[in-house]
Amino acid sequence: MGAMTNAFAKILYVAAISLYATSAFGQSTIDPQGSGPIVSAVNWLQGTLLGTVATVVAVIAIATVGFMMLTGRVNWRHGAVVILGCFILFGAASIVAGIQSAATLGQ
Repeated sequence: MGAMTNAFAKILYVAAISLYATSAFGQSTIDPQGSGPIVSAVNWLQGTLLGTVATVVAVIAIATVGFMMLTGRVNWRHGAVVILGCFILFGAASIVAGIQSAATLGQ
């Protein structure tokens, strides 16, 4: 009888811990109070990294690296890293949205 009670207590403990963990992950997506300046700074940084200037710089970088790859001045692997980096930079929002949707499906 003691082993049965001990096992039941362990099950209750695991259930309580899992409920506590899910409540921690279920936080609201609304910005907390006082985070206005931080959110503004991050939005400015996002606008800078994904804005018109960044797009022009990425186009110039890909064109330059592509031309250097075709003329044999740059290794194809290094050129592919530059191009892949630009895809990741500009596709970051889509990548994060995909990860978030996959995470919500698993719950």
